Amino acid sequence: MMRGPIPVAVAFLAGIFMVISFFSTNPAIERVSGDFLNWVSIVSGFTILLGVVSIAHANWSKIQRRKEGWPYAVVLRVFRAGMLVSGFSEGVETGTVYDWLFTNLQAPMMTTMFSMLAFFIASAAYRAFRARTLQATLLLVTAIIVMLGRIPVGQAINSNLPDVTNWIMAVPNMAAQRGIIIGAALGAAATALRIILGLERTYMGRG
Repeated sequence: MMRGPIPVAVAFLAGIFMVISFFSTNPAIERVSGDFLNWVSIVSGFTILLGVVSIAHANWSKIQRRKEGWPYAVVLRVFRAGMLVSGFSEGVETGTVYDWLFTNLQAPMMTTMFSMLAFFIASAAYRAFRARTLQATLLLVTAIIVMLGRIPVGQAINSNLPDVTNWIMAVPNMAAQRGIIIGAALGAAATALRIILGLERTYMGRG
């Protein structure tokens, strides 16, 4: 991997050009920036392929060394190979082996995983909603109001609960979400600026 000034110069020029293209209406600049975005999509596709290869290597290492849970790694490799072969040989249309594997195996497993996540979320909410401080108490009361306002029982208790819930979601909740989004955007802009200026070089394998 190249770790000299060339990657830094390429990142600087590409970053500056994309910033300029954001404020420019020149057709040539827009066309080149579109090509850059297409290259990003291509590179992203290769990163997904790299991730698949990395998982395959890690699973093979686990199988060779007979680490804990290695039979599951064997099952993963077998079904991954089956999905890959069926997808390339028959396509992904309805009625193919790939479609059957996805509908009857992958989709139920994904549903099971998300169902298990619901219990972890409930457990985390229980720990977060313990009214030990004023902030935790406000969070607990707000959560109870929102949950009751979303179900028929809450409306039966008080007909104004749905309106209160909608206000909480539209005003305080939306304000907090916008603050989080603004913070994330500022963080992304700062990281992009560090990459453009060459201060951030972890993409070259440096710590």
